[in-house]
Amino acid sequence: MKLDDALDGTRFQSYVYAYPHKTAYRRIEPALPLGPLWANEPRRDSLFVYLHVPFCEQRCGFCNLFTRPVPPGELVEAYLATLERQAAIVHRALASGGDYAFARAAIGGGTPTLLDAKQLERVLALMRLPSGIPMSVETSPETALPDRLGVLVGGGADRISIGVQSFVESECRAVNRPQDPAEVHRALRAIRDAHPATLNIDLMYGLPGQTPATWAHTLASTLEYLPEEVYLYPLYVRPLTTLGRKGTETIDGARVELYEQARAELFARGYRQISLRMFRRGALPAAPVYCCQDDGMIGLGCGARSYTRGVHYSSEWAVGARGVREIIDRWVRRSDDELGVADYGFVLDAGEQRRRWLILSLLSDDGLDLAGYAARFGAPALAHFPELAELAPRGLATTTETSIQLTHDGLARADAIGPWLYSDAVRTRMSEFELQ
Repeated sequence: MKLDDALDGTRFQSYVYAYPHKTAYRRIEPALPLGPLWANEPRRDSLFVYLHVPFCEQRCGFCNLFTRPVPPGELVEAYLATLERQAAIVHRALASGGDYAFARAAIGGGTPTLLDAKQLERVLALMRLPSGIPMSVETSPETALPDRLGVLVGGGADRISIGVQSFVESECRAVNRPQDPAEVHRALRAIRDAHPATLNIDLMYGLPGQTPATWAHTLASTLEYLPEEVYLYPLYVRPLTTLGRKGTETIDGARVELYEQARAELFARGYRQISLRMFRRGALPAAPVYCCQDDGMIGLGCGARSYTRGVHYSSEWAVGARGVREIIDRWVRRSDDELGVADYGFVLDAGEQRRRWLILSLLSDDGLDLAGYAARFGAPALAHFPELAELAPRGLATTTETSIQLTHDGLARADAIGPWLYSDAVRTRMSEFELQ
């Protein structure tokens, strides 16, 4: 794909939070036992464990995450029991290769705090985390309850991330998210009272009916709580979501205007931009975060992905309600042997490993470390990817002897620049994926 073609039209093409995209995953044959798969990975300073809870109290109209709303109690219990089995199997597989230790952790979903306090205690116990490592947990306004937050923060969670999207009730209802602003404020006070080191608030721009005035109200309400981090998500309308089925349309000009408005306000309040979506209060020390380029992510739960340097794997993925239900129902019945192998995912050759490092580095504020790339892959980045030279003349990046960094304008177009760098093989797989 040519850069001009990628930039011609909407800048909101695809959210690149990982590479290759999950729609490029396929069956791995033969399946790969986890012990040998992880034996040669870094084992102490970069292992990251992610646990997925694929349940929510409701399915938002824009959501294409792997989650099932309002699960029956017996399914939740079966899921936790399978998680405990899987965690024991994964720990044994890791231990078979020698000493190991997790350096960071996260619990996401879905909505992990849909689980009650005792269930959350079970989750923390099965993860077997060393004390003092960074751990992030996602929550929602309805489920950010003091007893659950107490278990999580008391169990080591130093970052709580809450999806708010908007403080305007009509905007939330327009995306099938019934939400009382008073409940949002209660939840934010509860999180602050639990005293995690970092509060992150997710917001969304481009919602139906949203205006600069209502967006300003949402930003002001957010900043009342001085969150250490704010994530700004453009509204995407994706296939098989509620908004997708309704044929809801997004307006590019509105999303661009609202993004620029929020960025200016956050800059004025002392935040710095880390990526297209992430803003962090600049006076705070940099938080230790998971670095996707370094791989080493171990996923627990149905829907969680795992990354070694050469293999990415997970359970299957769906968006539609039936597809999600069927995958979860199959997963809770998996045998120990099935839980002990990687049988669905993507095997990365040397070229895809280089491309992954490039994309995920370039789309962050630090940019692409040229010396680090050459040391890791044995040649200059521009020798492998000469198309990178096209960014600077268009004002999208600055190139020095040490790095290639996206400019503010480049970061604003990260959702177009990222897909531009996908390989033809990954694009083909994504286009052939049958979404359920």
